[in-house]
Amino acid sequence: MEQAMFNPDMESISAQDQKKMEKSLLLKQIEYVYEHSKMYKDKFAKAGIAKDRIKDVKDLALLPFTTKKDLRDSQKKLKPFGDFLATASAKVNRVHRTSGTTGSFIYTALTKQDLDQTHNCGARAFWAAGLRPHHRVVHCLNYCMWMGGYTDHANLETTGATVIPFGVGNSKQLIQIIKDTGINVISSTPSYPKHLEKVIKAEFNMDPAELGLELGLFGGEPGLENPVYRKRIETTWGIKAQNANYGVSDVLCNFASVCPENYKLHFLGQGALLLQLINPVTMEDIPITQGTVGEMVLTHLKKEAQPLIRYKTSDLMEILETGPCECRRTGFRFRIVGRADDMLHVKGINVFPNGIAMVLEDMIPEVTGEFQIILNHPSPYTSLDVKVEYGTHITPEKMIDLKSKIENKIKETLNFKGVVKLVKPESIERTKMGKARRVFRNF
Repeated sequence: MEQAMFNPDMESISAQDQKKMEKSLLLKQIEYVYEHSKMYKDKFAKAGIAKDRIKDVKDLALLPFTTKKDLRDSQKKLKPFGDFLATASAKVNRVHRTSGTTGSFIYTALTKQDLDQTHNCGARAFWAAGLRPHHRVVHCLNYCMWMGGYTDHANLETTGATVIPFGVGNSKQLIQIIKDTGINVISSTPSYPKHLEKVIKAEFNMDPAELGLELGLFGGEPGLENPVYRKRIETTWGIKAQNANYGVSDVLCNFASVCPENYKLHFLGQGALLLQLINPVTMEDIPITQGTVGEMVLTHLKKEAQPLIRYKTSDLMEILETGPCECRRTGFRFRIVGRADDMLHVKGINVFPNGIAMVLEDMIPEVTGEFQIILNHPSPYTSLDVKVEYGTHITPEKMIDLKSKIENKIKETLNFKGVVKLVKPESIERTKMGKARRVFRNF
């Protein structure tokens, strides 16, 4: 009988046992952090909180939040790992760094113990999505210091699967390798297959489904939560497209995935992370119950190198289900609504780029699906300028009607005014992974 879970003790833990485990691990982690992390010792002292005040999970609310700025400032003060490094630098086994898209990058250090835990949680997620030891998976994320490259590669290997480290770029060679080596799984961002489709047709005169892939493990950006886009990938490629790779690179590479029975992200970081929600306006803790929406705050439970306490992620999370899933995993199910720092307010309406993406996906092939919100001044906004790529078959006489159609759909679906400017296909700049920058600020 096939093993249903990678780590059943953690993935199917009861709510009562999880609560007891989290309390025990948290108190040990707080003790460790206080003794070994200068940044936190200083933060606790500044807040006037002695470590002995933390006797339960609910007491975390007494402590100040940790922000990305705190980590950057710490590493500027003490290079390279900052004064939140809580172990001897000789114990550090691997170093990654964040992309730095919203500021200077952060170096993330991990010990052997940290890596073992990281790989275990990542393997839980990939296993939940359907990856097994008999699979042969090509990994197409950036290996150049980014967490999603090498560490996710190791997470994939931990499942027992055969992993081919390809990285990004040279798409023609990638397709040839898939053909030559019998690869049946691809790991990439969800936008990458759309880019590969053009290469397959132009260079190999094939349809993507002819490659024989069975499973797609996707993450690193939104997209698959839209059933229209997911179905298009599955139909075009003949694969099961799984949202298999959600994580926060500063904290834990991958701790959530969908399962075959339920296309909602399952929390799979039990024993490694304590996840809490806060009201992003009042900053008060809110319970994890069905229907709750709040900013995700993460606390390490068993981290050696750079343990983080009450780390504000800026990811806004909606709790979709609690209690056991059909797959018997007990982690709550959720979706990421958007980034708190990407949320735009238009005449009292909260607008996320993800919402516009879903509207445009429903309009393919009239549009390519790529767009960019152009901001020419700071908030407040009465409308948003949205640059949208029209589809390859759209003729000039159809432009006016298409522009009106998009603006009407945005208004009907998202309840705000979008002023659309149509631009040529492929004119919005993409990264090597085929990803476009969604919000562009001209100020």
